[in-house]
Amino acid sequence: RDVAPSRGLGDVYKRQAYEVREDEAEIMKKLAGKLGIDELVTTAEPLTLDTVHLAEGAAGVTTLGQSIIDEKVCQALKNVGVKGYSTRTVGYNHVNLKAAAEAGIRVSNATYSPHGVAEYTVMLILMTLRNYKPALYRINVNDYSLNGLIGKELHDMTVGIIGTGKIGAAVIQNLSGFGCKLLAHSRHEDENVKKYATYVDMDTIYSECDIISFHTPLNDATYHMVNKRTISKTKKGVILINCARGELMNIADITTGIEDEQIGALALDVFENENGIYHHDRKTDIIKNKDMAYLRQFPNVIMTQHMAFYTEQAVVSMVHCGLESLVAFAENKEYRCQLQ
Repeated sequence: RDVAPSRGLGDVYKRQAYEVREDEAEIMKKLAGKLGIDELVTTAEPLTLDTVHLAEGAAGVTTLGQSIIDEKVCQALKNVGVKGYSTRTVGYNHVNLKAAAEAGIRVSNATYSPHGVAEYTVMLILMTLRNYKPALYRINVNDYSLNGLIGKELHDMTVGIIGTGKIGAAVIQNLSGFGCKLLAHSRHEDENVKKYATYVDMDTIYSECDIISFHTPLNDATYHMVNKRTISKTKKGVILINCARGELMNIADITTGIEDEQIGALALDVFENENGIYHHDRKTDIIKNKDMAYLRQFPNVIMTQHMAFYTEQAVVSMVHCGLESLVAFAENKEYRCQLQ
């Protein structure tokens, strides 16, 4: 959606796309032709002060989430004539909206079907319950023993969903088929969600749930919402799932929870300070995120590379949102991204 005041971009038809993955490139090329974009310049590099010069002469730019659009970058974009910016992500916590508005830059974010992340969340829940990680390790070395791999049945558990926007609501609907008890907490209650889950306060989520999954945006109120204090309220052996934003969790406190076995299992598709690591090949590099390296060694911790969103349908929708919004900005039109 358009998240900043409207401003026309004039009759400039060059667009600059940053962080372009191979799976996006062909879709972008075809869509640019359909939209009448005369010149679309792409690069795999993120938008930084060192790469902003590539946008010179462009009416608008688009990036993914590893470009940090802070006050300095906004000013640099203004200096090269950019008046429109779109992030091809749903979340926009990497964008300083105030700085963008002050620089006269319109901002939009993307949307895509919630089902990809919702299905991935259910997959992670099942993987933790059935000890998939250590089982996979064993079978790779021809160890077919069962000792220590006994699982639990989701049917008998209470699952708490924090955040019942589109993704959280889809997770709840998916889980309703398993017969588990569902509790929910959100700033805004959804009448459709109430068909499957009971809304309760946060303390009830923490104290009664065997599994807790987080689907909230990252903001000042949710930063490090999972911490020593909230972990202490949970059941012994609670399972935590995070497919939202890594910064929702205080990793030092989460790690202590794993070590003390207060947390029975943990599944993370996101991690604090993941920029520059996730979505990159770092096999021969030194990884400076020591917390990541330490936490992933536990047999009851599953970590994946921020890929819950990553489906064919989502990629198409993200590209459409990214380019279509810039064209709409140029025509001084309002824009709301539609699912593809």
